[in-house]
Amino acid sequence: MSSSTEDISKGKLQKRQTKKTLVLVAVMLAMFMGAIEATIVSTAMPAIVADLGGFKLYSWVFSAYLLMNSVTVLIYGKLSDLFGRKPILTIGIIIFLIGSILCGFATSMKMLICFRLIQGFGAGAVTPIATTIIGDIYTSEERAKVQGYLSSVWGISAITGPAVGGLLVQFVSWHYVFWINIPLGILSLAGLWLFLHENVQRKKHEIDYLGAILLTVAISSLMFILVEGGNHFAWGSWQSLSFFAFSAITLLGFVLQEGRASEPVMPFSIWKERSILIANTTSLATGIMLIGISSFLPTFVQGVMEQTPIVAGFTLTSMSIGWPIASTLAGRMLISMGYRKTSIIGGVLLIIGSITFVTMSASSGPLWAALGSFLVGLGMGLTSTAFIVSIQSTVGWEQRGIATASNMFMRNLGNTMGAALMGGILNNRLSLYLSQKDSSLSIEDVNRLLKPAEREKLSESVRGVLQNGLTFSLHSVYYAVLALAIISLLLIFFIPKKNDSSV
Repeated sequence: MSSSTEDISKGKLQKRQTKKTLVLVAVMLAMFMGAIEATIVSTAMPAIVADLGGFKLYSWVFSAYLLMNSVTVLIYGKLSDLFGRKPILTIGIIIFLIGSILCGFATSMKMLICFRLIQGFGAGAVTPIATTIIGDIYTSEERAKVQGYLSSVWGISAITGPAVGGLLVQFVSWHYVFWINIPLGILSLAGLWLFLHENVQRKKHEIDYLGAILLTVAISSLMFILVEGGNHFAWGSWQSLSFFAFSAITLLGFVLQEGRASEPVMPFSIWKERSILIANTTSLATGIMLIGISSFLPTFVQGVMEQTPIVAGFTLTSMSIGWPIASTLAGRMLISMGYRKTSIIGGVLLIIGSITFVTMSASSGPLWAALGSFLVGLGMGLTSTAFIVSIQSTVGWEQRGIATASNMFMRNLGNTMGAALMGGILNNRLSLYLSQKDSSLSIEDVNRLLKPAEREKLSESVRGVLQNGLTFSLHSVYYAVLALAIISLLLIFFIPKKNDSSV
């Protein structure tokens, strides 16, 4: 029996055994956890920092999670090819839940960062394998519509994240923003084991552990210096240059290792497809953008605009409203317009949304912040859905898992680099501003802006300096976001015009 016939036969058998609609619901719940985590923690971070202190470690709460997420996503993709999607996704969800429980018990920022590493280690399995399951159980004709639903569910579920996060922070405790993942994970696991039935062919695989180690070291060293550069170490110091050099050397070692590994963590052969190369490179840029907005927007709304955590949460919610709307429309647009035109429209919306943030001030009000989030959500919904469907349609069944994982990896890598890069920009610019305006103030004094009671105790002049400093530093972050949005659109124009044809 030929490979293609065997794949078709296996697909038919799998469809007879698997209850697709119920599996889709279980996958949606798994994606729901990711959406809740992404928005609810951002909303709660001002309260967490106000309680635990350590504003300088703010970005590390995101970086630690995203680091492990980025590094493990490709490993999980390989393991799912060997042992099946269901058992590997199960392991990932369980580790994620353990990390979530521990995060809720954290009593210091350093402890929280350690537990976020555990949480991120499990999260690396959730999005890529859940998305690959949909690619496995649905036909290519159904995939554009269903992937649009999947992206929209991620967005719809995220709508409740900022709202619930704001309510929990204001009326209960920030600890519960992590514990809310527990019932969602349990329901998702139940659905997967009851309704997803795989027919996995056991094959001998060689996991590329050396490649994974080299990749981890390269990303970790780069992330560390992006966060600490300009603060603890001058950019031109021997420490900074050493970290950059070490990251470059290990990255080169990773590339060489992937070229000779029989089962590479990142098979570069799939990158020869121009559509995959552009989609993945653009996802790296949009990943940096997304974390730059979601990580620091609540801080601006609470610290500068002096709004409540609930209001800050709803400014992020608007992104989650725009995302599912665009994802749902993308399913139809891909059929009528093709991948390229759909992605271009999304890229334009990303630029318009970024301009909104650049022009935002204390007097703009939360509605202006919400508008920027909504526009970025529209852009992300169109581009992300188009990229996933394009990638899964470009490769065959035997490469779909790793191709999907590669796109998730690049976006996660963008998130990881973005959390570090944007955090570094924020700390550097804020430190510079305070040193020029009032040398008696430090970055840690920004914590006082995030607690209404503490903020009221500040003198008018000190509060003004801190708020202006926060505005100045966050505008630097948003200028970087705008630059990345422009780069993303330019990259999208290089998508082959053949992709303008309908799906």
